[in-house]
Amino acid sequence: MSAKLIYNGTVLTMDPDNRIFKPGYVYIENNLIREVGEWKEDGSLDHLLKQASFRYNAEGKAVIPGLVNTHTHLFQTFMRGVSDHLPLAQWLREIIWPISVAMEPEDFYLAAVIGCMENLKSGATYLMDHHYIHTSLENTEGVLRAIADSGIRGHLARGGSDLCGEHRLRETDEQIFSHTDELLDRWEGEASDRIRIALGPLNLYACSRPYLEKAAKFSKDRNLISHVHVAETKEQIGNTMQNYGMRNLELLNDIGLLGDKTQVVHGIWLDDGELETIAKHKATVVHCPVSNMYLASGVARVPEMQRMGINVALGTDGPGSNNCQDNLEVLKFTACLHKVNALDATLLPPMDVLRMATINGARAMGREDELGSLEPGKKADVVTVDLMKAHIAPVHRVSSALVYNANGNDVDLVIVNGQIAVESGKCTLVDEAEILRRAQSRVDVLRGKLAARYPVFGGDF
Repeated sequence: MSAKLIYNGTVLTMDPDNRIFKPGYVYIENNLIREVGEWKEDGSLDHLLKQASFRYNAEGKAVIPGLVNTHTHLFQTFMRGVSDHLPLAQWLREIIWPISVAMEPEDFYLAAVIGCMENLKSGATYLMDHHYIHTSLENTEGVLRAIADSGIRGHLARGGSDLCGEHRLRETDEQIFSHTDELLDRWEGEASDRIRIALGPLNLYACSRPYLEKAAKFSKDRNLISHVHVAETKEQIGNTMQNYGMRNLELLNDIGLLGDKTQVVHGIWLDDGELETIAKHKATVVHCPVSNMYLASGVARVPEMQRMGINVALGTDGPGSNNCQDNLEVLKFTACLHKVNALDATLLPPMDVLRMATINGARAMGREDELGSLEPGKKADVVTVDLMKAHIAPVHRVSSALVYNANGNDVDLVIVNGQIAVESGKCTLVDEAEILRRAQSRVDVLRGKLAARYPVFGGDF
């Protein structure tokens, strides 16, 4: 038996009562949490110190459940910062699509490893990767190998589009569904059950209605999560109105792709009726505030969603529209965006934001009984954040410090499924320096290939 003890820190359990133990402890056996409670120096818990093969004194640190990043595109680490001033449609045409089709299978592995490292080092133990670049079937294998190698818990939504504006990214229904079945056979439950597969139709304007209808049946037959970009921009609403006489969410519901296993990504331009439909079907809205601001897409109606009982989880979105995947940074952006949008400073107190990033994320994945809080019997996904920093201390409320002060550089220890994936702020299972060196070399080559046709890749300005 492998036992680990994290003790003497401030433990935010994120359980139904939002219990906090200060000082507290988390005792882990193999891949499960066995005990959580108040840490006592009277000798009554010394047996735990003796039993544990790994002992971590968390004095001055917050101990939290692993964060859940419910929407990203790992391959986009290769294109962060190429251009910071384009709206979504132009950004796709001039940045994302050109470099995506130029990338080779090994590039997808390198990009994904970097993305996994970044997520881990900013406190995420679980991510949903919406992967839709299938110029080679090896691309997806590379992403999944990266998830396995890094030690993170990963759900890959196998993206697909039959009407994508970039013709080289279009696929037939048969290609999409047969490859998804192959992924389920090969990868579902792999890496000690850290890897899961979902279905990810790209969006509602680059997918035909027949494909979306088949996707709804496919997901239902295999009991899969459906992960879809919905109502991200005003233009997308106009597109489905023109083609189908329905708004985005109305179309999603009409084709049978809306249910309690549906993740509505972005959901910015939803009207009252659409919000009521989401609440009725118990779907999740995945909120990506940094990306929504970066691309000037709009502000999702998150406070209203919460009042309606809609499960709202958080995502970084891909590094192409963020430009990083700092999950702690997302907490502050979430709170501040909605306060200023509504001119109401009382909105989204810290614990509400933390719940969106933890237990709500686990609920979105259909795994709130296993993940998202520090409770006995749940999986051992645990993160510590160092609060003894000049930009954080002194601390009045740990929840406030986590939301408004901390960033990914403050994460010290990350345990995923009982395995240490980050220690002293460094990834333990992959060679960070070597991965970054190889990735930079490949990006330099790609820039050289693209610069002649796309000048944005040629300059350094």
